[in-house]
Amino acid sequence: METSYWSRSVPELLASLDSTRDGLAADEAARRLRRVGLNTVEDQAELSALRLMGRQFESPLVLILVFGAGVSLWVRDWTDAAIILAIVAGSAILGFVQEYRASVAIAALRRRLALTVQALRGGQLVTIAANSLVPGDVIRLAAGSLVPADGVILQAVDFLVTEASLTGESFPVEKRPGVAPAGASLAGRSNTVFLGTSVRSGTATVLVVNTGRLTEFGAVASRLKARQPETEFARGVRQFGYLLVRIMIVMVVFVLVVNQALGRPLIESLLYAVALAVGISPELLPAIVSVTLSHGARSLARRGVIVRRLEAIENLGSMDVLCTDKTGTLTEGAITLHAAVAPGGVESDRVRRLACLNATFETGIPNPLDAAIVDACTRSGFDATGWTKIDEIPYDFSRKRLTIVVAEGSGASGLHQIVTKGAYEQVLQVCAAVRSDGREGPLDGETRKGLDAYFRRCGDEGYRMLAVASRQVAARPSYGHEDERDLCLEGFLLFSDPPKADAAHAIGELRRLGCHTKIISGDNRYVTAHVARSIGLDATAMLTGEQIAAVTDESLWHLAERTDLFVEVDPQQKERIVHALQRTGHAVGYLGDGINDAAALHAADVGISVQDAVDVARDSADVVLLRSDLGVLRTGVEEGRHTFANTLKYISITTSANFGNMVSMALATPLLPFLPLAAKQILLNNFLSDIPSIAISTDRVDRDHIAQVQRWNVGDVRRFMIVFGLISSAFDLLTFFVLLKVFDADEASFQTAWFVVSLLTELAVVLVLRTAQPMWRSRPSMLLLGSTLIVTVGAIVLPYVPGLAPAFNFVALPLPLLAVILLIVAGYVLCTEAGKRLFYRRRANHS
Repeated sequence: METSYWSRSVPELLASLDSTRDGLAADEAARRLRRVGLNTVEDQAELSALRLMGRQFESPLVLILVFGAGVSLWVRDWTDAAIILAIVAGSAILGFVQEYRASVAIAALRRRLALTVQALRGGQLVTIAANSLVPGDVIRLAAGSLVPADGVILQAVDFLVTEASLTGESFPVEKRPGVAPAGASLAGRSNTVFLGTSVRSGTATVLVVNTGRLTEFGAVASRLKARQPETEFARGVRQFGYLLVRIMIVMVVFVLVVNQALGRPLIESLLYAVALAVGISPELLPAIVSVTLSHGARSLARRGVIVRRLEAIENLGSMDVLCTDKTGTLTEGAITLHAAVAPGGVESDRVRRLACLNATFETGIPNPLDAAIVDACTRSGFDATGWTKIDEIPYDFSRKRLTIVVAEGSGASGLHQIVTKGAYEQVLQVCAAVRSDGREGPLDGETRKGLDAYFRRCGDEGYRMLAVASRQVAARPSYGHEDERDLCLEGFLLFSDPPKADAAHAIGELRRLGCHTKIISGDNRYVTAHVARSIGLDATAMLTGEQIAAVTDESLWHLAERTDLFVEVDPQQKERIVHALQRTGHAVGYLGDGINDAAALHAADVGISVQDAVDVARDSADVVLLRSDLGVLRTGVEEGRHTFANTLKYISITTSANFGNMVSMALATPLLPFLPLAAKQILLNNFLSDIPSIAISTDRVDRDHIAQVQRWNVGDVRRFMIVFGLISSAFDLLTFFVLLKVFDADEASFQTAWFVVSLLTELAVVLVLRTAQPMWRSRPSMLLLGSTLIVTVGAIVLPYVPGLAPAFNFVALPLPLLAVILLIVAGYVLCTEAGKRLFYRRRANHS
């Protein structure tokens, strides 16, 4: 690691890194990469099979099972110990296989969005993966780039970098070649760029000095990589986990006390209590969530949506407000220069030429407006040959204008031309005159009224307008913001970007899904209102950046909810709008692709960008669209709700069935002369009933769950668990009565019969409760149905399998008893179906 490298001269630093301004040779870079490792601060072993297998044993529930096996080994009950360990191994392997497949699939999707960088290798500019950078590499950075490593500036042009992630400074700082003091703070190292920061404007050539964990970002990774804000779904799972823990504690203590009062063996009672605790929990939940989310991510990828953060799928489904810019999303994104006009509205070659000079020599933030100007000038035959660029005052989001200083020829005449282009209001602020009929006149109040009326008329017709101004000055070496004054307004540039033909339909589809669209744009109010009207939004529900700046956060909370259009806003206001909507209970999605969208993308519940967005926007997003299309986003919302619904299915159904069985066993414990089930039978029941649950990720979902915003509600899940768990318990008690009073079952027969009943009811209830509709009207997926039927057959034949049945203390059941068991299961299915109708009808009446 190079220490105090910012205080060393470039030649000295190049020599110490054994590099040149032309970068490293490809083979030398490969050798260094093998020596120093990948350029990343993340755990590179995250996807290793060994690590994932180890994670399967981190669950407290698994540790409880291992404890139970240890107790069995201690008392030399080898058979029980082997069975428990086999079940632990089976659950671990089942979870491992599913999570490993999910991890590999998601890693493949993320590689499609891997950050790349332009590097000089042997003097040739090539595009390489950012994680393959090594010390000594020379890279090129431009506006919108994420800085991929720590390094020193070799060359820079108007190079502004946002360093808020490291220094807390919200405003961009200029970086330039030079030497900084050895004791300089991060903020004081003006010749250095750092991993994790982003380029706001300009270009630079950088010598890479430190990579990966040796960067400043890596050094403070524990602070910067603080846990992401907990998602609503994760918070719901955590709260539900607390509920289960409370139930477990009560049940285990109750069972232990009762068994000891009845004089039963302590070890047997302890194993039984442990098995009960494990039995009520959805121990495959982590694997189920991973499988369901990865299945959703793969499905979305096929539809053109790449998920960078798996948890974002749940947030995508719960999104009820979408904030988006208009360009390229609601409009075609193919911006063309419609006209270059003088202030009077007539075509002007002079305005076109000045605009072309400004756009051609601009080196800051690439944008489609400049591209449209250059394209129009090229088609008209004009170019900047014969002109020399003297200086540039870069664009920024507070001034909203860009100035280029040029000279005709070599500039020997001693005169320079200042050419400023930018937003209408911001350019007129620095104008003192206006050119009319070839002559300059004062920009007085009456003239300004006429210009304002023309500006509004063009906006109402859907044209985006930029103003062009100029001033001729005596030559000097450099220029700054103070030179943007006393300009002469030359005219206007009118750009056309019509709304997409299907934008109104896409917004209507999102509205049908309960997701309201809001436009947040830096563009002027008139053209934004024109677009809004054409796609079905309320153009009168508008707030401007100036109005937002004048209100308190509390006022904005109320205003934001009633507003469809936020116009003329700056990047900080975009983030403020997102926070205001979140404060009033909305799950907010933000769709953006520019440098000025990064903060809002990070603040939103789900940040959405597009594949060709600038690096900093794409890296801030949770979801990346392969094409800028709200129709694709609608698909993402539907898939998010599909994934959420299937995950919640597993939790609700499994916990209700397990809760019912565990309550039944707890109630039966003091009433029976023996344990209702042995500990190993409980664990086997739980394991077998979980096997079809893996297939829930492929299941179909009711249309109602797709059409409505889905939110986690621990109260609903608790009520679901109690209602359907108690229905299950009622049939368990009926089973107990039949077994004891009708068939006079002994311990082995009782445990075998009830094992079969409890397992069959758990399997059957999945097919009943997976839908709010009558079960015969909603077909399950073939994988879910097939796996359920296979385990059902296995449950029935298991007591008759020689060798296996005795290991679990099962005995063959007489056919009359088996017939009664199947009748009880059928009655349970019908009663649950009826209870389901009442449950959902009651919930609908209370919602």
